[in-house]
Amino acid sequence: MEFKSLKNIESSFKQIRVIAFAFLVLCAGITGYALWNSYSFAEAQRQKIYVLDEGKSLMLALSQDLSQNRPVEAKEHVKRFHELFFTLSPDRSAIESNINRALFLVDKSAFAYYQDLQEKGYYNRIVSGNINQMLLVDSVALDMEIYPYRMKTYARQRIIRESNITERSLVTHCNLINSVRSDNNPHGFTMEKFEIIENRDLRTIAR
Repeated sequence: MEFKSLKNIESSFKQIRVIAFAFLVLCAGITGYALWNSYSFAEAQRQKIYVLDEGKSLMLALSQDLSQNRPVEAKEHVKRFHELFFTLSPDRSAIESNINRALFLVDKSAFAYYQDLQEKGYYNRIVSGNINQMLLVDSVALDMEIYPYRMKTYARQRIIRESNITERSLVTHCNLINSVRSDNNPHGFTMEKFEIIENRDLRTIAR
């Protein structure tokens, strides 16, 4: 009877050890899940930004990794430059305003084109001839694998005169480097080595 009783005590200790071990594993699992869930919740809350709308109400905004949006910003930067630099109206002050805004987005390479056109009287002919020049960017090819980033822009120009409309093909190339964001350069890029590869007439339509 004594041997049987010892055997029962030993099996009871084994059961207690198994139960204790299972309890510890369960506690560790619950603690790990609680920590992971707390971290996920805190990370989700960090993505939320509350913006005060003119001192009246709070609006919820979501933060985003800056690098995820850089390709879109790069294309928009280049597109904006082309629209400002090549869209011209027969108004000298409007031309100068657009050119000045465009030159904040690029280095001196574009300024050389501006000076050359100015010396040739191109802008004077735009004003005196009452000519409107509009630019439509078809596409922007971007290579962000190598820094500085490489950009190639394909666009069409419409030169509108009283007698006809001329459509031209415009292809440009530049390098793009990161820069400081400002009111004049909201996307934080600077175009380098700007070059016009192609600028030729496609067709002329009589009005």
